[in-house]
Amino acid sequence: MSQDSVRVEKAALHTATPQSSLAAVMGSGVGRNLGLVVALIVLCVVGVATAGDNFASVDNLLTILRLASVIGVVSIGMTFVITAGHIDLSVGAIAALASVWCTTLATQTMAEDIHWIVMVGTALLVGVACGLVNGLLVAYGGIVSFIATLAMLASARGLAEIIADRRTQIVKVDGFADFFRADLIGIPMLVWMFALVSVIGWVLLNRTTFGRRTVAVGGNPEAARLAGINVRRHTVMIFGLVGLCCGIAAVMITARTTTGSSTHGTLWELDAIAAVVIGGTLLSGGRGTIVGTVLGVLIFTTLSNVFVQNDLSSSAQAVAKGLIIVVAVLLQQRLAGRSSHTT
Repeated sequence: MSQDSVRVEKAALHTATPQSSLAAVMGSGVGRNLGLVVALIVLCVVGVATAGDNFASVDNLLTILRLASVIGVVSIGMTFVITAGHIDLSVGAIAALASVWCTTLATQTMAEDIHWIVMVGTALLVGVACGLVNGLLVAYGGIVSFIATLAMLASARGLAEIIADRRTQIVKVDGFADFFRADLIGIPMLVWMFALVSVIGWVLLNRTTFGRRTVAVGGNPEAARLAGINVRRHTVMIFGLVGLCCGIAAVMITARTTTGSSTHGTLWELDAIAAVVIGGTLLSGGRGTIVGTVLGVLIFTTLSNVFVQNDLSSSAQAVAKGLIIVVAVLLQQRLAGRSSHTT
């Protein structure tokens, strides 16, 4: 009986080791990113098979990258917020307010007299200011980030409507639009901006004390506080960072459409959260990945493009996005459960 038990245990160990190794690989950052790359390739193959040259053309590729750039910048900021254990529902409204504020008659007149950089500075300041207000309400006001940013969503969108009088403001400063709509070695300036923000975000999250503190705060705020991290101040800085990303995105959408409007950024918060979750950042906090977020943005943008190329309805597209989000969260939970059992 004892010999049989020993043989059974040895066989179990022999068969369980490859499975646990596979689970460990798939649960690692490399494994998750590899899965996202495969998913993106599959989408591209489907696009080529169903839409042919219309999808595979260089112009369509640049269109995908251009569309991914704006929401991608917002998603980079959202990655930090979610990694820290919070959420921001106001990113779209903040971007709308920043776009309206930087295109007011007074701002554009000042930009014409000085330089179009005034419009950029205005958008960035508005974004950072709104982000800092969110951070202060969460960190020092004790308000849950869901509620604080929900209030900012309503307030920022309403203020944008008041400033613009519910009208679309046209950009009349030629230098502003010319610069941000230009191409650099054949690649749109907006794509270069997204790439730069992504690289800076990756370095900030993976190679700096700020990034390590963000992960620590999201994993266990009390342990982070006992380790000497000023959790409240760091929370304010994180929300200020996502506000800055909203300001950058506002500049990008304003340049792309040559308008400032209170309707800009509608549902950006959902798209950004979806991209971050698909990328592998834990909604509960404590783990974040910039590379995964970039891949998540590209997956959703490519998916939308495939639907458009095949004249499929936006409703079907929304259903597909919802299913992808649910599957991604279920996979996260499953892999997290396996890793906890193996450890």
